[in-house]
Amino acid sequence: MALTAETESRLYRSLRVASGAAAHLVALGFPTAVAVLARPGSSLFSWHPLLMALAFSFLMTEALLIFSPETSLLRSFSRKVRVRVHWALQLLALLCALLGLAVITYNKHLNGKGHFVTWHGLTGLLAVLYAGGQCAGGVLLLYPKLMKNWTLAKLKLYHATSGLVGYLLGCASLMLGMCSLWFTTTVTGASWYLAMLCPLITSLVIMNQVSNAYLYRKRSQH
Repeated sequence: MALTAETESRLYRSLRVASGAAAHLVALGFPTAVAVLARPGSSLFSWHPLLMALAFSFLMTEALLIFSPETSLLRSFSRKVRVRVHWALQLLALLCALLGLAVITYNKHLNGKGHFVTWHGLTGLLAVLYAGGQCAGGVLLLYPKLMKNWTLAKLKLYHATSGLVGYLLGCASLMLGMCSLWFTTTVTGASWYLAMLCPLITSLVIMNQVSNAYLYRKRSQH
């Protein structure tokens, strides 16, 4: 028996709500688990995984989910308020990422180890630099007159697309970090696979949100 268009729409919306709720739980649960494993304060290095998990799993995910029409925690607020909270969360994410980068750089210096010699290190560095550039690019949305040849709609589209790339870079860095010696000796078996699923889940939810926003904007132009 074929589903009606209305039933399909309700089912799709329910799936989006469920996946969004899962993304919220994972965004908070992953850094919480990392905090338990790393025991921040037990060593200088212990701050690195926590800060990076906070930056790319919690703060950045919530900064993007805030625009979700189904699962935003601030969907009852005006867009202006959501934009400002998005800005605050992104800046906090960048601050945590920069601190995490500084911690691991200094820790390697103290231990006489090479800098950015692994895929995790290189991807992490790129993700942090990209996040800084993305925050700088967001200024253009606050002052669109700086880009006279670009419409605000185009700036929003490119900012969202660029932000998605940066977010995926951050998630890739987290996943590569879970392949490190520290993580694989601490987390083994099924727990390791569950941990790897965390950034995958949030990435899929965010990609779906951005693609739906793009399609909605495209339809509204016709």
